[in-house]
Amino acid sequence: MALYPSWSKRVVVASFCFCFLSLFSLSSFGRPATFLQDFRVTWSDSHIRQIDGGRAIQLVLDQNSGCGFASKQKYLFGRVSMKIKLIPGDSAGTVTAFYMNSDTNTVRDELDFEFLGNRTGQPYTVQTNIYAHGKGDREQRVNLWFDPAADFHTYTILWNHHHIVFYVDDMPIRVYKNNEARGVPYPKLQPMGVFSTLWEADDWATRGGLEKINWSKAPFYSYYKDFDIEGCSVPGPASCASSTNNWWEGASYQALSALDYRRYRWVRINHMIYDYCTDRSRYPVAPPECTAGF
Repeated sequence: MALYPSWSKRVVVASFCFCFLSLFSLSSFGRPATFLQDFRVTWSDSHIRQIDGGRAIQLVLDQNSGCGFASKQKYLFGRVSMKIKLIPGDSAGTVTAFYMNSDTNTVRDELDFEFLGNRTGQPYTVQTNIYAHGKGDREQRVNLWFDPAADFHTYTILWNHHHIVFYVDDMPIRVYKNNEARGVPYPKLQPMGVFSTLWEADDWATRGGLEKINWSKAPFYSYYKDFDIEGCSVPGPASCASSTNNWWEGASYQALSALDYRRYRWVRINHMIYDYCTDRSRYPVAPPECTAGF
């Protein structure tokens, strides 16, 4: 993921990532669920502690290991969001990731938020990437215009038949349109699980690997809460994903509003620092989705 490297279910999670994660899940009956009811540990079980009867968990990034978890179910279209408070201070070489993944090897679909750690006083960078039908390498990077370690902010992925939109709070920072008619692959056939990890990637994460992780600052903590999934769960009713009655397929979600488009342009003009579409060293000819129009 490096730059060179029922019909609807609602899950609410508050979480911290040795991180601390507080997880709350609401079924259609509003019954709180424990972490293990809706999620599973995917990486370093010894670094994950359940708190408050499993309604919260604690994870660690130290010199021994990082940590991670995933949803037990996969989803086909919908919206996923969580509130995250990132690692404060010197976080260079760390990556906090929130993403959706089809968990298939050769023909992978994936939608990534990756928060790249920084040296103290430098802006935090968020990298997004999209894999469609096994092809990725669609990285874009934006410097956040606030301190994401000072408070919680909401990070959202909206995925429907028309486009994929990445939001930071209410600001759309990336749009990937469905341009299948022009031969551009678009993820629409494979359900994806929801994942989160905290890990060390100082070979590329900060200034292309020039800034290494300072282990004297470990352990590193990120904080998550209000993790919300609304989508078609798989397995589930086969007709859900194609239903036009799902709110995320409604007319107001098929394209950015005029206000959202202005916000999107503001982010890209003032805070984008890398776009694969304009990297002629990697793509002498721009990929087709880059010329297909907004």
